[in-house]
Amino acid sequence: MTARGEVFLAALGPDAERLHPEILAQMRAPAGVDRAEGVFTVAGSRFGRLGILALPVVGPRMLVTRFGRDVPFSLRTRAGRTSSGRATLDTTREFRFPGTTQFISDRLTVSVVPGLVRNLLGARGRVELIEECSVTAQGALRMRTRRIALRLWGRRFALRGILGISVDLEDGWDEAQKRRTIEMRATNPLVGTILEYRGWYRHRDEDQLTPQ
Repeated sequence: MTARGEVFLAALGPDAERLHPEILAQMRAPAGVDRAEGVFTVAGSRFGRLGILALPVVGPRMLVTRFGRDVPFSLRTRAGRTSSGRATLDTTREFRFPGTTQFISDRLTVSVVPGLVRNLLGARGRVELIEECSVTAQGALRMRTRRIALRLWGRRFALRGILGISVDLEDGWDEAQKRRTIEMRATNPLVGTILEYRGWYRHRDEDQLTPQ
C-alpha cells in the first residue's frame, strides 16, 4: 500500500527517521485522496496582476496574482506511482483570497538520484524544478531548488542567472498547537521574492481545526 508521503520517504531514505515523529507518522499513513486545511498568515505575490502576463507561457494553476494576510487555504493530495514504480504526489493548493479563489498544482516524482525529487508545476507541467529534500535539526522537511527549466514545444530550456528561480520550502511541526507549519519563498536574483506563503494546516482526519 502506498503511504501518504511515499515520495518524501523514498527521497529521504534513512534520513526520514530524523523527521519529527508526528510528521513521520502522517507521511506513513495510508494514502488516498487526502485533504488538509489551514491558514496562511501571509500568502501570494506582490506583483499582483502582472503575473497574468506569464500565463500564456506557463499555463494555468501555476501563478497567484493576489497577496493577502490570514488567507484560508486547503491542500488536496493524491499519492501514486509511475509505470516504472517511482513514487509520485499530486498536490492542488487552493488559496481563498477575499472575493476570489486561486490554485497552484504540481506533481512530485522521486528522482533516480537519492535525495532529489522532480517537480512539474502547473496544470501543464511546463515548469520543472529539481529539488533537494533534507531534514532540519528541528525535524522539519526542507526542499530547496537545485535546477529549474521551462518545457515548451517538446524541448527543455534550462533557466539560469537572472532567469532562474530559487524555491525554499520548510514543512514543520508546531508542538504547542499540534499542527503542521509551512513556509515557502520563491525568489529571483533580479526582482527578489516573486511568491511566498507561510502558515499552518491540519489534515482533515485530525481533530477539528483550531482557530488562529
